[in-house]
Amino acid sequence: MKKQINLDNPLLQEWSGSYGGVPDFTNYKISDFKPAIEFAIQQKLDEIEVAANDTEEPSFENTIVALELSGKKLDQIHAVYGIYRSNLSSPEFNAVDTEMSPKLAEISDKLYQNEKLFSRIKKLYRSEESKKLNDEQQRLLWLYYTDFVREGAELNEEDKKEVAAINQELARLFTLFSQKLLAEENDQFVELKDLEDLDGLPEEFKNAAIAEAKERNLNVLACIGNTRSSIEPFLTFSSRRDLREKAFDIFVKRGDNDNENNTNETLVSILELRAKKAKILGFRNFSEWSLSNKMAKDPLKTLDLMESVWKPAVEKVKNDVTAMQKMVDQQGGDFKIQPWDYRYYAEKVRKAKYDLDQNEIKQYLQLENLREGMFWTAGELFDLGFKQLFDVPVYHSDVRVWEVNNKNTGKVIGLWYFDPYARVGKRSGAWMNSHRDQQKIKENVLPIVSNNCNFIKGNADEPVLISWDDATTLFHEFGHALHGLCSNVTYPSLSGTSVARDYVEFPSQLLEHWLSTPEVLNKFALHYKTNQPLSQSLVERIAKAANFNEGFATVETISSSFVDMKLHLTTETVDSHQFEKDVLAEINMPSEIVMRHRIPQFAHIFSSDGYAAGYYSYLWADVINADAYEAFLEGNGPFDKVVSKRLYDTVLSVGNTIDNEKMYENFRGHSPQSNALMRARNFPVKS
Repeated sequence: MKKQINLDNPLLQEWSGSYGGVPDFTNYKISDFKPAIEFAIQQKLDEIEVAANDTEEPSFENTIVALELSGKKLDQIHAVYGIYRSNLSSPEFNAVDTEMSPKLAEISDKLYQNEKLFSRIKKLYRSEESKKLNDEQQRLLWLYYTDFVREGAELNEEDKKEVAAINQELARLFTLFSQKLLAEENDQFVELKDLEDLDGLPEEFKNAAIAEAKERNLNVLACIGNTRSSIEPFLTFSSRRDLREKAFDIFVKRGDNDNENNTNETLVSILELRAKKAKILGFRNFSEWSLSNKMAKDPLKTLDLMESVWKPAVEKVKNDVTAMQKMVDQQGGDFKIQPWDYRYYAEKVRKAKYDLDQNEIKQYLQLENLREGMFWTAGELFDLGFKQLFDVPVYHSDVRVWEVNNKNTGKVIGLWYFDPYARVGKRSGAWMNSHRDQQKIKENVLPIVSNNCNFIKGNADEPVLISWDDATTLFHEFGHALHGLCSNVTYPSLSGTSVARDYVEFPSQLLEHWLSTPEVLNKFALHYKTNQPLSQSLVERIAKAANFNEGFATVETISSSFVDMKLHLTTETVDSHQFEKDVLAEINMPSEIVMRHRIPQFAHIFSSDGYAAGYYSYLWADVINADAYEAFLEGNGPFDKVVSKRLYDTVLSVGNTIDNEKMYENFRGHSPQSNALMRARNFPVKS
């Protein structure tokens, strides 16, 4: 007997209103998700079957376009589902998520393992008709064919069933890992009981810590939450070494405590299943499978790149630690620099060496001004305009929405949602999401993208001040958003950020450069009390200190990349603690630094397959980004209209319609030059 579905379920309604429709968050309830998802899954599977069983000869329209248009309702529900998962998590939602994640994963298996459908795609791919398709259509057909093969379309029935079972179990484990990690971040904090516990902290950070204690209903003066946005500034400014150690300890032990949220067993199961799946699919290990559709292709190429940057970075760290230790010794300290000391003493050395205090800079970095600075930058580079909307439904009162348009024509190109503040139930970090991809198969569908951060809100009557690192992250994530908003392609599978994982970070890392330009600093880095811009002296000191602590940033990131790649090169069961220890010893990890993401909390690689064997992508993309920025410097500077138009035309607007290496060459005129990265980081350049 067929299950009855309530078609009045709000999640099943078409998005309505302007801009091609927007999600109506005012009507959604968590109890709506399960029935809506189950209905939409079946609808998509039915649409796939129609395409697979078409009696006409396979054509681009009746096969590939039919697949591109399938599952619209599920896509809309999944967008809302993802927002809840990342921003509004709760025990009630987690129960739904645990049940639905494997069912959502099952769709891909039923798609890729549909023999009739693959037969049609393969026949079309090898046909004479395919040669008559335009370049974008040929790229999409190639993508479908290679994805089907990569996901096991040519396996025997027994192996297909095993791969499907593995994928569903992985989906369950990814959800479990994410929920455990979020629980650790939500439930843990450092209590600050009296005024002495606040020693060294900037005033606005003190206020934010006091506000957080009140929000948590704690009977203490203040507290530091267990998220990067709270822990890192505390480690940078707190003069209480004992409390720095406590804060450091809870942060690096997320997922690694002796409690129900320990992730080690979960992640080991994930690694074992990935290795097993890769073997069934014909690869020696998961890294080889993962890189088979990336720019790098070969895991050894990524390790060689990491190695080339690692050695000069470690040397830089040694020199920096020597300067820090000298300062400790001069102050009569009887200890060697430890990881919970690094940021604190790095800041002291920065002040002594460059007369530059991060807290001094922070007084000029007001979140709302910087957001306006991002808008202005996008306008100068790509002629984009932003108009705030007040009648679009949002999922939380913190969220605001802007219409994005072309300033010259007035044409609307998309919507940008901004969710800047930390809260319980929101995962840590910063990210960009596409809630609807741009496409124009039948009509021009506008993209809807969001940027989500975890800044500490503080008092209602005070501006939110953020660190230079956080401001850089803000520009980085906005770069992803622009990649999604500027897309101008026909097919959704090729839209916006749907490029190779080790290419997708290039536009975002590139945009970081504009934060430090004098044009942005002079207009938007205004003191929160006096409204005066940064002095020329301070701008010059920022420029001189631009590469300070680059060794630290490089080492903490590349160490995570080494561990990630080596985890996925092995096919043996690992003890995560021993494995981490062995790899770090092998690469000569400085004892004063820890990985940016220790294995038990490495959400990039254990909350999905997204960055698994792919964390190197940040370094790979940084090579591209450094080389690309030199194109501006070789021209008329950061706001060179000719270069920015070429960037828009050859990168931001074309999605994945072109091979990513060729795409970059179309922009730059040559392949990326790794020496550009060494110059950017002030490391020795190979001759």
